[in-house]
Amino acid sequence: MSNSNALLVALRQINRAIDLQSKKLEKETGQTTPQLLLLKALQKDGRAKPSVIAKTVHLSHATVTSIVDRLEKSAMVTREKSEDDRRSVEIVLTGKGRECIENAPELLQEDFLLSLSQLESWEQNLLISSVQRIAVMMDANKLESAPILEVGEI
Repeated sequence: MSNSNALLVALRQINRAIDLQSKKLEKETGQTTPQLLLLKALQKDGRAKPSVIAKTVHLSHATVTSIVDRLEKSAMVTREKSEDDRRSVEIVLTGKGRECIENAPELLQEDFLLSLSQLESWEQNLLISSVQRIAVMMDANKLESAPILEVGEI
């Protein structure tokens, strides 16, 4: 197998692993990976402002708003006026949302991040550099992206 074919096969395998895990999560929880990521961001404190959530999960405020709309429809979160500042709104994790995230299988990126953290620093930097180079070669470096392993619509 040529180097280019080996690289393309590896990229397809990565894409397929992300796709399969995303479908598994959605089938088991009824939520997409970005929705679960947002619920996980709320898990510790139970509530947060949308701007804080956006920074935590590395998504735009508009994307977080869209995700919150869907989570609110499924009663995973509610919007409440902040007790500190009545002009602002906080997203609050409901009991149903907490139960969903506690029973959800591991996110693919959690296993990946654990494996990555166990590599030597030079190996991590080599991987980062190589994948960034691939992104540039595919003109993908110009696309807005969050550190979420998800295929399809966020």
